[in-house]
Amino acid sequence: MKFFYTDDQALHRPQYFMQRGQLKNAEDQPERADVLKAAALRAGLEACKTTSFPASKLASVHTDEYLDFLNTGYTLWSELADFSAEIRPNLHPNGNSGPQGASYPDHIVGRAGWHLSDCASPIGPDTARAAISAANVALSAADTLMNGEREAYALCRPPGHHASADVAAGHCYLNNLAIAASHMATRYPRLAVLDIDVHHGNGTQSIFYERCDVLTVSIHADPRQFYPFFVGYEHETGLGAGDGFNLNVPLPIGTGEGEWLARIDDCLSGIMAFEPDAVIIALGLDAYEHDPLGAFGVTTSGFGDAGAKIGKIDIPVLLVHEGGYMTDALGDNLQTFLSRFMNARSTAG
Repeated sequence: MKFFYTDDQALHRPQYFMQRGQLKNAEDQPERADVLKAAALRAGLEACKTTSFPASKLASVHTDEYLDFLNTGYTLWSELADFSAEIRPNLHPNGNSGPQGASYPDHIVGRAGWHLSDCASPIGPDTARAAISAANVALSAADTLMNGEREAYALCRPPGHHASADVAAGHCYLNNLAIAASHMATRYPRLAVLDIDVHHGNGTQSIFYERCDVLTVSIHADPRQFYPFFVGYEHETGLGAGDGFNLNVPLPIGTGEGEWLARIDDCLSGIMAFEPDAVIIALGLDAYEHDPLGAFGVTTSGFGDAGAKIGKIDIPVLLVHEGGYMTDALGDNLQTFLSRFMNARSTAG
């Protein structure tokens, strides 16, 4: 199986994020991708060169205002008299716009509040370059499927599934998966997304919420008690033409491996009933029992079982990496997933 990664993804090095009112070291450090890359090579994957795609691919998912902010925001921020090393919001339009609604501001401080949902997605001098590189990784992996491969792995960092059309959130800046899906739709009319990250893929859901050609499925920790808190509930099934094409499977904090795997079986059954032409997996490893941001009890062996289940899908499968942070087992978790996935692919069909 081919996999894609580029060293430019390491340029983004966030300093800290805010958790429960405290400033803590950011979890998404470049070294995380080094561990994942080494694990992919140990699993026998073939490292491939990433292609740079036109900006129109990003604009198929994200708004012009947001892309301009991502590309030029740090320059404007650094022109402030007392700027910090990273762009961080100190106000947001929600709740303060009144009955007339909010208007888009010109000032970089206002634009930061508009486009940055939380304090976990700071923008530094090289964040845009790294985020665009991650999107190109996803596009390159998608392209290899469109050229005849049955599976591919996009080692994306920064991750993407919390990013919506015009908002960065939860360490995510560009929705790599959604950008890849938009590209793939030119060949695959019906796509299904399965997000197994421990956090709900709220950005992905929002992007496809009114569409019936992309089925979005997310299995995650219950948002009543876990990030992103405000969305990811079972009653969110889609809107308009998309009604019935979004499925959320929230599970209680502390859910064990057996229940998690059983719900993956249920999700895969629903996906196959949709009869997609290809499947995209949002591959988060933060359901691991010792992940610093995790809430579930999945073991290294459990990730292997998940890989085997997903590998049995007998249509093209794109794996797009999302979360999973630094633990001693991070590389083992990915290697085990990929090895079992590829073994299942070799016998599928």
